Amino acid sequence: MTATLAERWPTARVTGVDSSPEMLAAAAISAVPGRVEFTAGDVRDWAPDGPVDVAVSNAVLHWVPGHASLLTRWAGWLAPGGWVAMQVPGNFRAPTHALLADLCRSPRWASRLADVAPRPDAVLEPAEYFDVLAAAGLSPDVWETTYVHVLTGSDPVLGWVRSTVLRPVLGLLADDEAAEFTAEYAAALRAAYPARPNGTTLLPFRRVFAVATRPS
Repeated sequence: MTATLAERWPTARVTGVDSSPEMLAAAAISAVPGRVEFTAGDVRDWAPDGPVDVAVSNAVLHWVPGHASLLTRWAGWLAPGGWVAMQVPGNFRAPTHALLADLCRSPRWASRLADVAPRPDAVLEPAEYFDVLAAAGLSPDVWETTYVHVLTGSDPVLGWVRSTVLRPVLGLLADDEAAEFTAEYAAALRAAYPARPNGTTLLPFRRVFAVATRPS
């Protein structure tokens, strides 16, 4: 049986912060009055009431331009011996994102979508995260891993990105335009990620991780 957070750390107080009402509603099942709470907030300006022992960010910072300064601020929250941990997707130069950026900036769509095209510099390189955290007075450990996801079905890579990097793009288009854009993007993805003879499609997905501690 897997222990709950409250069972593993009976004296811990945990606050989860998210700007999405849907995510907060899904998290509510894990709330423990006085112990584990979830609150609406913007990661760019939310702050705890006092020093924290652990600050964790999972797949958030790539949505925040200039987030190196945010990491520095988080480091300042830590009590002696405290930890900050983060993970971001590191695939902004992969075909999934590069093809989407090219399409957004193409003559057909540039006037509408150029500003939401994925940026190749949305996340830092591992060594850059190391430097940011070290400059904030922490002892960092930074690494990257490329996961090879085995996908199945029709246009599986399109399905993978539809709820992430593609979502803000389609949000700016009417239904008929979104269908046209999606069809063109899907064709480019099929060429970049061809199906294998057994019907599966491989999607390499790079992620960057960092953990850092403030010396006691």
